[in-house]
Amino acid sequence: QVHFVESGGGLVQPGGSLRLSCAASGSIFSIYAMGWYRQAPGNQRELVAMITNDGITNYADSVKGRFTISRVNAGNMVYLQMNSLKPEDTAVYYCNADLVETGASNPRIYWGQGTQVTVSS
Repeated sequence: QVHFVESGGGLVQPGGSLRLSCAASGSIFSIYAMGWYRQAPGNQRELVAMITNDGITNYADSVKGRFTISRVNAGNMVYLQMNSLKPEDTAVYYCNADLVETGASNPRIYWGQGTQVTVSS
């Protein structure tokens, strides 16, 4: 089994910053990419940022220049530094990983349980 521990969410005023952390553990053979998605009430889950094990990143247009994703491969950890937060960033943020579980043949996507981020004055 694969487990995720997410932390760093909370309430912040517009213009403020938060740093999300996610650690993956369990029967992991290899991780290809890790990232963050978010889902606001009434909306579909959307990509925020992804990073491959080669360090290649991909960001949603709405967060470019404000959010930075980083990764520690050795610890199977991924971080999301969020600056200049806006009320429209309010959502549940989910960590995910594209990985091969020990004993498996093919990669699949795994999800964390989510952490709430609320941007409000």
